[in-house]
This record gives sequence, C-alpha cells and structure tokens, in this order.
Amino acid sequence: MKENEQLIQTVLTLNQELADKQRELVRANRAQARLLKKLEDTQSQLLQSEKMASIGQLAAGIAHEINNPIAFVSANLRTMGEYINDILSVLDAYTAAETMLSPSALAAIKRLYQERDIPYLREDSQQLLNESRDGLRRVRDIVQNLKYFSQIDQASEQMADLHKGLESTLQIIQSTLSPDTLIQREYGKIPLLQCHLAEINQVFLNLLTNATQAISGQGLITLRTGSDKNWVWIDIEDNGCGIPPELQSRVFEPFFTTRPVGSGTGLGLSLAWKIISDHGGHIVLNSTPDQGSLFRICLPLASPESRAQQ
Repeated sequence: MKENEQLIQTVLTLNQELADKQRELVRANRAQARLLKKLEDTQSQLLQSEKMASIGQLAAGIAHEINNPIAFVSANLRTMGEYINDILSVLDAYTAAETMLSPSALAAIKRLYQERDIPYLREDSQQLLNESRDGLRRVRDIVQNLKYFSQIDQASEQMADLHKGLESTLQIIQSTLSPDTLIQREYGKIPLLQCHLAEINQVFLNLLTNATQAISGQGLITLRTGSDKNWVWIDIEDNGCGIPPELQSRVFEPFFTTRPVGSGTGLGLSLAWKIISDHGGHIVLNSTPDQGSLFRICLPLASPESRAQQ
C-alpha cells in the first residue's frame, strides 16, 4: 500500500514536472517566435536603411563627380558658341566685301569657301552645339532625379510633391523598362504631403519594380492619383500575370516571393508596407490572375505627429 502511494506520488510529481516543462516550452516557443519576428523586422529595417544610405551616398557621389565637369563643359560650350558666332560674323563681313576684292583674291576665297563647305559648317556647328547642350541638360536631369529620389538632404518630414517623386522614380528605373512597356499617367489634383519623400520614393520604386517584373511582352503600367479631404492615394497598376488569390494575403510578408530562387529577396513589398504604415497609411492589393495587379497606396493628409496630438 505504501509502495503504491509512493508510486502514485512519483507519477504525480513527474506529471507536474512534465506540465511545468511543457509550459516552459510554450513560453520558450513564444519567446523564440517574438525573437524571430524582431530579427526579421530588424533585418528588414537594416536592409532598408542600408539601401537608402547607399542610394544617398551614390547620389551625393554622382552629384559631386558629375556636376563639376558639367559646369566647365557648359562654360566651354557657351564660349565655343560665342567663338563660332564671331567667326561666322567675320565670314559674313568678307562675303559682304566681295566687290572690294581683286578677282584673284575673290576666286581664292570662293574656292576655299566651297572646299570647306562653309554653309554646311555654319548649319552643322549650331546643331552640334545644340545637341551638346541637350546632352548636358539630360545629364543634369539624371543627377537631379537621383538626388530628388534619394532626398539626401532631407533629415525630417517635409511637404513633398508626390507627382515629382513618381516621375523621378520612373527616371531611375527607365533603363530596366522594356521598350514595349507603356507608362500611362492619370494624375489627379493632389496636395503636397508631409512625409519622408525618400522613403515614399522607395515604395514607388519597389512597386514599380514589381510591376515591371510581372509584365511580359507588350505591357502597360498605369499611374493614377487622387485625393479627398482626408487621404491621398496613388495607384500603380499593371496588366501582367497577376497574383493567385491564395497568395494575395502573403505578398506583404517578409521574405515571401513568387519569383524563382535567387531572383529577389522577397522584401520589396514588405518594406513598402512598413514604410506606408509608419506614415499612418496602408496599401490595398487588387489582383486577378492573367489580367494584372493594382496596388493602391493610401496616405493620410495629416502627419503622424498631427494625428497623435488630436
């Protein structure tokens, strides 16, 4: 009898220890899950900050390295244009003075005029100067777009033009677009928005990149904007492959991707979601397989600080 009681007590003790261990395991699993989530968030934030920092550094480097030669090339082109105009003025003066020249001198000048094809040089020199000036303007625009995209001088939220942000981001990805891809703009009237524009531009970049990757062959990307008294929205729509319904709830999860292994990190959309959430907004997905996807970015007109004070 005593042995049975001891056995029962031992079993009860073991059961209690097992229950305690099970609770500890549950707590450990929950702690591990929280740690994993924190690690994923930290990794996402680190990748985001590193990406933005590298883009900012790249923009600063490009601005420094390119703006200086642009300045002196522009100055040289202005001077060259003045020189060419002076030379052409002298030629015009000689042409006007034909009657004052001896027949032999006039014949020599006309022969040289024809050999050098002065009318062609006159026309082509101006065309070359115009092309060079246009090339420099394009380089300036590229640098300006990259600086505007990265907003390297922006340390805090500022009132920003989202249309300019979209356009600068489009310039950044221009080289990755297929020649068959058409960009259609349906911009509404939207107010300036208080935000971290560099971060919003990063969202535009991620969603536009996602759209270009979803398109094969002749594609269409539609950019649409609008607003009401409380919200601004930006639609980025493509006519690509679309997303299956069973996967749509997962597209904003970190590291989730439908692309082949090695084709992406699966962080683009999750980073976009986090940035927009940090701005007090949200992203809505509407997708139909084989027809395309529409991502709507919704941003509040009031800043997070303003809403917190209300």
